[in-house]
Amino acid sequence: MAFKEGFLWGGATAANQFEGGWNEGGKGPGVPDHIRGGTVSAPRLWDKEIDPNVYYPSHQAVDFYHFYKEDIALYGEMGFKCFRLSINWSRIYPNGDELEPNKEGLEFYHNVFAECKKYNIEPLVTISHYELPWGLSVKYNGWVGREVIDCYVRYATTLFNEYKDEVTLWLTFNEINIGAQAFGRIMSLGMQGDDGKPMFKLEPETAEEMSDRFTALHNQFVASAKAVVIGHEINPENKIGLMIAGSMTYPYTPNPLDIKDAQDRMNMSNWFCGDVQVRGHYPYYAKRYFKDHNVTVRMEEGDAEILAKGTVDFYSFSYYMSSCASVDPEALKGSGNMFTGIVNPYLKASDWGWQIDPEGLRIYMKEVYGRYEIPLFIVENGLGANDVRSEDGKFHDDYRINYLRDHIKAMEQAVEDGVDLMGYTMWGCTDLVSASTGEMKKRYGFVYVDRDNDGNGDFHRERKDSFFWYKKVIESNGADLD
Repeated sequence: MAFKEGFLWGGATAANQFEGGWNEGGKGPGVPDHIRGGTVSAPRLWDKEIDPNVYYPSHQAVDFYHFYKEDIALYGEMGFKCFRLSINWSRIYPNGDELEPNKEGLEFYHNVFAECKKYNIEPLVTISHYELPWGLSVKYNGWVGREVIDCYVRYATTLFNEYKDEVTLWLTFNEINIGAQAFGRIMSLGMQGDDGKPMFKLEPETAEEMSDRFTALHNQFVASAKAVVIGHEINPENKIGLMIAGSMTYPYTPNPLDIKDAQDRMNMSNWFCGDVQVRGHYPYYAKRYFKDHNVTVRMEEGDAEILAKGTVDFYSFSYYMSSCASVDPEALKGSGNMFTGIVNPYLKASDWGWQIDPEGLRIYMKEVYGRYEIPLFIVENGLGANDVRSEDGKFHDDYRINYLRDHIKAMEQAVEDGVDLMGYTMWGCTDLVSASTGEMKKRYGFVYVDRDNDGNGDFHRERKDSFFWYKKVIESNGADLD
């Protein structure tokens, strides 16, 4: 059996896509609460003022805020060993910069963790998962403002102290490397944008805009490092990891220029943030990248020492797809989880055009582990699909089972290769709102939620076929994949 005893099987969610209750329990608005729903062909728009006549998916999401007991009971039924969730920053500090936390918000997560304990499920908590309080976005232009570091550190310290007897697995930021891309400006870094424009920046950035973005990302690096040090001081049992949006990029042809292009893309889309957070310093290639793009990262004295001191304990990542890179402008373009690249002719794609590549997961795991030699944790992996009820009234999602089976087999091979893998939390274990499009139609879950793209539905939950399949996988520690 490839997977070690105590392997952390489970599922993953994010508060802004799952929790709802956006203005209940003392919660303040977050950046996601200003982002409309959308589709692949109609990008999500961003509003400075919340319009009461507009549908914002995060406001109710799938209402975990009121259904948490039922949802966690379903995870217990499946046999989850681990549940990855995020804490909504503006539920704890409504504006983000208060000096005292919202006690009602703290109590909500105590209740959630108590339910997890009831079923022997270990929480894996993401401290910031695209959920910057709106007040910090307006006051400081999000993470561009150095002041946000202190706000985050206060928030993280509150969580480490408040939940020190309930949580020992933490992630500082979700998919922090999205901030290294132009489309991460609003969602990942909480920067202010043009009212009524798409959430993802589509036009090219100026050098000044890039400098602001990489300064904002640097501030997240510093905040993460400070949080790691404090988390270890408060509870030496804490294991604190980074989280990367993982994706393999292959050269489209043997052309040396394609190989270099793929290498450059891997450097800035994957390794850049990992190098800073695992190795504790900026990598060699960043200097040339910043020079070529006229980027100035505004750092302060002592930042280098902070980064060196606050390195992470494990490397967690999401993995959905791979892509190819080429210098040929005529090569066919595809799209994926917020990354663009060349379509690989050897791979099939999902309904949303994401290239399905389980062997790429094995390759990626080996690359990461060979580079850093610290434990890995796959905290997102799954298939977004338009699940349709069958004539018998059930959801027969064999396509999801096949996708997950192939990726778990690839994990098994990577472990046999020598990779140290802590666990696997499948993304969107209960249906939730898509981050990239804001849709409900793009479903991931083992559990169906009665909710549509327009916010209609009564939120009731139903088990899909994959629910019962994953239960067997967990019971057998990955041995039974039939």
